[in-house]
Amino acid sequence: MKKVLLSGAAIIAIIIGCKTANSATPGKSIKIAMEAKSGSKVSGEATFTEENGEVTLEAKLTGLKPGVHAIHIHEKADCSAADGSSAGGHWNPTFKSHGKWGSASYHRGDIGNFTADEDGNATVLFKTNEWCISCGDATKDIVGKGLVVHQDPDDYTSQPAGNAGARVACSGIIK
Repeated sequence: MKKVLLSGAAIIAIIIGCKTANSATPGKSIKIAMEAKSGSKVSGEATFTEENGEVTLEAKLTGLKPGVHAIHIHEKADCSAADGSSAGGHWNPTFKSHGKWGSASYHRGDIGNFTADEDGNATVLFKTNEWCISCGDATKDIVGKGLVVHQDPDDYTSQPAGNAGARVACSGIIK
């Protein structure tokens, strides 16, 4: 058997080569703070992360009334109105009827419902390949839109927005 001695530079080159070969490309991420609206005490933060063509939304919210609430992406990153109405309607770049995500017809902003516990806390986790962060595709790009939490659940049928009640928290999805 023949022994091979490597120089320090060769060992470093091998280590660097292994490290870069195993490193994943870092994803894009936006973290936003939710603002209380409509006289609510709702607060929290949401993070959108894009990796391998899929966007994950994770929102942690407090100050909600216990029970079921809707969460949607709206047309504008403008949460200046006291009732959140400045965020516009649901984001609907494909011009579909409102509905439940994954059904025959739904808006790209129709995330759905989540449940706040008895203390008013909730975590929302949602993943899709139908969104992107700063990709420039108007039918997928969530940057420049608004994330809105509603007082009530989405009924998934009322047009155009699911009869989800007041907007109790809002934040622009901006870098």
